[in-house]
Amino acid sequence: MAEDARKLLIVEDDRGLQKQLKWCFDGYDVLFAEDRESALGELRRHQPAVVLQDLGLPPDPEGVSEGFATLQEILQAAPATKVIVVTGNETRDNALKAVGFGAYDFYQKPIDVDVLQLLVERAFKLHELEAENRRLTRAQARSPLAGMIAVSPQMQDLCRKVEKIAAVDVTTLLLGESGTGKEVFAKAIHGLSPRADGRFIAINCAAIPENLLESELFGHEKGAFTGAHKQTQGKIELADKGTLLLDEIGDMPPALQAKLLRFLQERTIERVGGRKEIPVDVRVICATNHDLQQLIADGRFREDLYYRISEVTLRIPPLREREGCRVVLARHFLEVHAKAMGKSLRGLSDEAVDAIQRHPWPGNVRELENRIKGAVAISDGPMISSDDLGLLSAAGRKLPTLREVRDEAERRAVIEAMAAADGNVSRAANLLGVSRPTVYDLLQRHGVASGQPEAASEAGAG
Repeated sequence: MAEDARKLLIVEDDRGLQKQLKWCFDGYDVLFAEDRESALGELRRHQPAVVLQDLGLPPDPEGVSEGFATLQEILQAAPATKVIVVTGNETRDNALKAVGFGAYDFYQKPIDVDVLQLLVERAFKLHELEAENRRLTRAQARSPLAGMIAVSPQMQDLCRKVEKIAAVDVTTLLLGESGTGKEVFAKAIHGLSPRADGRFIAINCAAIPENLLESELFGHEKGAFTGAHKQTQGKIELADKGTLLLDEIGDMPPALQAKLLRFLQERTIERVGGRKEIPVDVRVICATNHDLQQLIADGRFREDLYYRISEVTLRIPPLREREGCRVVLARHFLEVHAKAMGKSLRGLSDEAVDAIQRHPWPGNVRELENRIKGAVAISDGPMISSDDLGLLSAAGRKLPTLREVRDEAERRAVIEAMAAADGNVSRAANLLGVSRPTVYDLLQRHGVASGQPEAASEAGAG
């Protein structure tokens, strides 16, 4: 850690204790404050990473009201600061209340130098890690791949493919459920391509009435139809030298599919009501949540157009298939929306994390972001709870331990093996690749009867 980052602010009005603590933390750049006003002044001037604060501060040294007020103002002014509250109260109530307000940790007097040094060092390390995470997030925001949190192997592989195909001018088809981020990927392809300085134009083929879609895409001449008071360029023409995203291409009417196919082949357009062919240099990306092969079989999508738009096809996995992405995305959205709303929120509670892990997210990343945004708006802080997220059914439930997962897998395996072996332990042992005593041990450990009926009925229920 850089030396100038190891600034420790100690808020304590006892001069004798100040001297003891200065000696205790001689390896840090120690700053002292004796009351709320001086503490906030030191905070603004020096921006210490960690604050060690007594709860009993003047003008209420025997109480805790001034200490709590100081804590809240410190965290309001600098939410990333790690505040360790020191209390002389024998009960834990004030300490727990301080943590509820957002303190990083608490310590009860009398002072044990070794323990206090350990707490402070841990606080500095956590502050450093969080600062590095924020730096990486800001760097990502400047990247064309902004918005892509690639934790899972599927997403990392997808990002590598995006980087490769962005460099070559091929028509790309993005497949994925609604809310998976197809437009984010399309923008990334554009931003990484040689066309990055050109326009990125997107049009949702499902959101525009059929009688207007042709004009939106190809433009129209003055007087082409009622209300066409002037010549208007279409989206394709506006995207010249840039990238055009045709979102929900599967909803494009058949008549327009033919006209789009002709454009992709000839790279020229004719405005509605016009006769002049206009050359257009544009990269086309298409996206849909439909099964285009099924639409082709149903006669609702042209097969020749499908082959033209799918020179490269990328499937964007739904959120439920992205291992490890949910909580990382949730924390990213929390930071973004908390900053936008001017709120000081310190993260997700354990119950919120559990709820996020268990929810199936049918609306994918869009649903997750909307829930986090709503939770930030209504949360009283300092942590987002499962109640804030509106995921009440998961409250109080915990993720299974590795032992629980292993035991359940063993139990189901022995049930299925006994069912397949018609209750014969020797045959079940052969199927499982273990000895007969091991099977007996598993049956006893998991409370499974060795007879066929129970095993067969439970295996069938799965």
